[in-house]
Amino acid sequence: MGKKATKAADNVYCIARYKAAEEESRFNSRESTAELIGMDRTRLARIELGTVNPYPEEVLQLAKAYGSPELCNVYCSKQCPIGEKTVRTIEIEEFDRIALKALGSLQNADELREKLIQIAADGVISEDEHEDFNHILEELQRISMNAQALQLWADKHIELIHNREENQNERK
Repeated sequence: MGKKATKAADNVYCIARYKAAEEESRFNSRESTAELIGMDRTRLARIELGTVNPYPEEVLQLAKAYGSPELCNVYCSKQCPIGEKTVRTIEIEEFDRIALKALGSLQNADELREKLIQIAADGVISEDEHEDFNHILEELQRISMNAQALQLWADKHIELIHNREENQNERK
């Protein structure tokens, strides 16, 4: 395996490459990774060292190559000037935790629906409805985040399962 880049050790792109190298040895070094994905080695080094932000196309390329769709969320929520204001960072946890959080956030869905219908009935959010409306927005945000986390988990793990099956079939 190639040398571990200590300066880049906490960089998400470098971490993703190291994790991908556990499955595919060609990701062990920046040189072979850059060659494999068609990126300049020094550009990849600067991305992993955090001296430059990657372009969106590069993030898509790295996310696909590494089987790490969470890189797109990291880019959008932390590095894109528009996304920083509109996209929240999603942490990928174990499936059971994500599923339980998603189910828990849906527990009050009927109550939220009823309150929203009451608030929207007259087409105006009155002063006394502000608190309830803000609560509804917060709960909807929580549901949305849990749904996105579940989708991101599925994108990552179902792709990994698919790739492993393809690799096993190629070896036969």
